[in-house]
Amino acid sequence: MADQDAPGATAHPPLATPRTDLPSQRQLRILLWTLMLVYILNFLDRQIVNILAEPIRRELQLSDTQIGLMTGLAFAVFYTFLGIPIARHADHPGTNRVGLIAISLAIWSAMTAACGMAQNFVQLLLARIGVGVGEAGCAPSSHALITDSVEPHRRASAIAFFGLGIPIGGLLGMVVGGTLNDNFGWRVAFLSAAVPGLLLALILPFLIRDPRRTAAPDAAKNGVLERMPFMAAMREILGSRAYIHLLIAASFTAFLSYGKSVWVTVLFMRNHGLSASETGFWLGITSGIATMIGTWAGGALAERYGRTNRRHILTAPAIGMVLAAPMLYFAYAATDWKAALALLFVPSLLNYLYYGPCYSTAHSLVSPQARAVSTSIMMFGQNLIGLGLGPLFFGMLSDALKPVAGAESVRWVLYGAAWFGLIPAFFWWRSSLRLNADMKSG
Repeated sequence: MADQDAPGATAHPPLATPRTDLPSQRQLRILLWTLMLVYILNFLDRQIVNILAEPIRRELQLSDTQIGLMTGLAFAVFYTFLGIPIARHADHPGTNRVGLIAISLAIWSAMTAACGMAQNFVQLLLARIGVGVGEAGCAPSSHALITDSVEPHRRASAIAFFGLGIPIGGLLGMVVGGTLNDNFGWRVAFLSAAVPGLLLALILPFLIRDPRRTAAPDAAKNGVLERMPFMAAMREILGSRAYIHLLIAASFTAFLSYGKSVWVTVLFMRNHGLSASETGFWLGITSGIATMIGTWAGGALAERYGRTNRRHILTAPAIGMVLAAPMLYFAYAATDWKAALALLFVPSLLNYLYYGPCYSTAHSLVSPQARAVSTSIMMFGQNLIGLGLGPLFFGMLSDALKPVAGAESVRWVLYGAAWFGLIPAFFWWRSSLRLNADMKSG
């Protein structure tokens, strides 16, 4: 089928007629706020290692490649490969997804504490693997809960609200991690980050309920709760050209995002001479606020313009990545850290317009029985390619460039990362061309 929506195409109706099986507004607010809090802790525990990377490197005498392995690939391999079977379990009608999230939260929090007790690189690597094992159960189940609880045309903004956990968690990881490191050391920072998650895991099942547990007895009659064979779900997901382009765009966006988040922190400490607490505070506040605004705005723009023409759900991410590329280059080139910080704000905002539109689209391209799996495949690409290879590749490239660039090797790597943002922009656009043809109505 040819690509859809030439310029001047007519408007399209909303994605679905109103549903009557949704939770109350009060229940929905509690669900969204609770899941966002879980996701804040998810990213706090995942990203706190970025601000602690340089102090860890000094104490344990690690190379940049080992830092890249520890911050990225060790976490991502187990996160991604466990994500699909866990998501498959979450899609099973009998699974209590809230309980699954609570168990996952307890595991990754305990393993974050283990990071603080590591005495060498191998122990730290194993602890980071444990964090990845725990976190694999969070996002797919949370996305499926949200999608089952809101109208189709509101999914982008609802998932974007949940996605605010990424910048808020990242901000707290930078600020709290940097402050605790400078005052008490990096070990105390890890141990302190683990405590809130362990406490929340205990009370989470009392705060929210899985909508499937409160559904009417005849809910299965409409087919939503029937189990779809795994291979059938995979064929449906990977049979959509829009989904394939979406997967490539999201994976490459994550590759650049995770790589930049680790090494721009190192840049501020190594090249601009800031301490861990100074870097955590200023970079954390700046990037945190920018990405919060970008995540929220991406969902709002998708909801507003996507209701009449579905292809515009992904217009903002495509344009945002293009505009961000030159801005990032000048931010990395700045020799004054305050100027660099100011120049990073707008591109950081633009690079995060994608989250709500991406995952709401991934859900709308498949049947309800395959939503958690569609999320896990998206996260498989984002985390294996993005989190797994981004920091590691950037670190290896930095080591390779040191004979030529010396202390500027990290800056040189970030120059390339800025312009490579044009690649995912192309695939966001390509996916948008297929949305009117491929998206389902439920």
